[in-house]
Amino acid sequence: MTSAGCSASELLIFTLAGMLDGCRHVIVGASSPIPGSAALLARANSNGRLRVNVLGSQQHNSFTNGGVETFDLAAQGRVDAFFLGGGQIDGEANINLVGTGSYPDGPVRWPGSFGSSYLYFLVPRVILFREEHTRRVFVPKVEFVSAPGWSPPGVYRPGGPWKLVTGRCVFDFDRDRRRFRLLSVHPGHSVEEVLDNTGFDFDRDPHVPETPVPDAETLALLRGRIRSEIAETYPRFAAGWQSS
Repeated sequence: MTSAGCSASELLIFTLAGMLDGCRHVIVGASSPIPGSAALLARANSNGRLRVNVLGSQQHNSFTNGGVETFDLAAQGRVDAFFLGGGQIDGEANINLVGTGSYPDGPVRWPGSFGSSYLYFLVPRVILFREEHTRRVFVPKVEFVSAPGWSPPGVYRPGGPWKLVTGRCVFDFDRDRRRFRLLSVHPGHSVEEVLDNTGFDFDRDPHVPETPVPDAETLALLRGRIRSEIAETYPRFAAGWQSS
């Protein structure tokens, strides 16, 4: 539990949910219990106005062919937010989902890029999310570009990185300057800790605030309705909720 009385996962869910304000449609990819919970919390807070599709869910997914429909809707401008991660993320918001070392014979292989670059170009509010915040993840330069964080002038690109949320802090991304800016640090962490564990340079104000925490009403919603809803897709995550 954090010093604020919520678990680390609850803080991340609350933080991500707030970034979905004003969205009409959010899609959550596979193996994403925290982003999935965040999307469900945002839907609850919108009184059902937000459309949410959690891939892999039967109850919270209106798709019949998730991958195809995700790509079609993104191309039509009908997806407002999506979550992406990476084995490596650098200071220009490039992400690596392939592996380390010389491709294709590197020592570490990850699941692969799939449609990450396609969605990165089309979805206007891509939220990068990675719980582990270490220099092996946040590197000076990714070893393989699965999806670029920026494009040169003249390239049609309505989508791209918007925020980066980690287990230690929240960053904003300036698409014009191609740099991250530290927005807040989670309770129990510090700016010095973020600096020590980040391999790329980033901007920050002289005073960096603490990430807001959920109030009692939101915690009750998280631990009741949202936990029950996400359990359909991620039962082990929901079972370990309080200790996560």
